[in-house]
Amino acid sequence: MKKLLAVYLLLIGLFVLYIYNYQTETTSNQAWTESKLTGSMDETYVMVTFLSGIDYWKRALKGFEDAAETLNVSVEFRGATQYDVYEEITVLEQVIAKNPAGIAISTMDPEALNPAIDKAVEAGIPVVMFDADAPESKAYSFLGTDNYKAGAEAAHKMAELLNKKGKVGVITLPNQLNHQERTQGFQDTIFKEYPDMEVVSVKDGRGDQVLSKQMAEEMFEESPDLAGIFVTEANGGVGVGQTILKKNLKDFKIISFDTDRGTLDMIKNGVISASIAQGTWEMGYWSLQFLFHLQHGIYEQEHTHAPLPRYVDTGVTIVTQENVQSYYPQ
Repeated sequence: MKKLLAVYLLLIGLFVLYIYNYQTETTSNQAWTESKLTGSMDETYVMVTFLSGIDYWKRALKGFEDAAETLNVSVEFRGATQYDVYEEITVLEQVIAKNPAGIAISTMDPEALNPAIDKAVEAGIPVVMFDADAPESKAYSFLGTDNYKAGAEAAHKMAELLNKKGKVGVITLPNQLNHQERTQGFQDTIFKEYPDMEVVSVKDGRGDQVLSKQMAEEMFEESPDLAGIFVTEANGGVGVGQTILKKNLKDFKIISFDTDRGTLDMIKNGVISASIAQGTWEMGYWSLQFLFHLQHGIYEQEHTHAPLPRYVDTGVTIVTQENVQSYYPQ
């Protein structure tokens, strides 16, 4: 009888322990969902850029907004209207003054915004960089393209289009880190892997169609036998395309960057040969996810030995006439 009673007591004890563990786990999971992965609508995160009116930012902002919807927080988009570093600094200072929950920044200069970025971090505002980094700043992470690798991909594509021979040029934004890296990746790859090709000119298009068109004209004056141009951003690519149309150079090769409508239309019509498409939606989406985790201290509490990574490569693909239709907004 005593043995039977002991068995009953043991079974009851195990049942009570099971119920306790189940309730504890359920409460823990609920707390994780409610307190950590869900914010509030008065919690505002801000995306800060330059040339804020261009199409390029739309997919990054869409990713930012999609993450905000998932996390139940608010977002704002602010930026310099011109390619002017002082205007971007002013915009960032205005954002910091409002003490947002976090800031995602794409900087047109790898150093000029550092004092403002550091000021925000020291004030307890989480900051991550996306698209264009400020590596010496106190920003927690950079989410964007491996731009050196993207430049190398453009070089391989250009070599394929030109049968591995010919003179080529680059139109870029030489003061912006991501464009420096794209240019360097392109130049290094041509120099190391394609001995019958030569980069004969690198010019500053300032992200402007008209100026990039002028730079292409100058390249043709300096090198009449120029066979191709790599443009490290979309506006310039369209500007170079206009020059090629004007000169009726049907065999000339242009490789551009990104997937704004003007670029896609020129690829579809055979004016631009290819473009390097970035993971811009991913930049925006994961920037907000990182900021949210930093704001709520999730990575510190749950992963003390695995903080958020300093760098996340969001990848690239090559857009050509064969696949261009899939890049138009659906």
